[in-house]
Amino acid sequence: MNEKEILLKEIEALISYGKEGPTINPELLQYLEINDLKSIKESLLRKVGTLSDEDKAWLEQFKKYE
Repeated sequence: MNEKEILLKEIEALISYGKEGPTINPELLQYLEINDLKSIKESLLRKVGTLSDEDKAWLEQFKKYE
């Protein structure tokens, strides 16, 4: 799986987390560039401050540490 496919899957999971129905069509995201996808992912992860501890633990899997 290439970097773009991985980012698409991670963004899809972040967007749909805790939702019952569909949110955004992930196929639309495939037309974005890698930098745009990284920006979207980072934006979603920044919202972690408003989440419960359980949600924060779930989101930790998407962070990459160097």
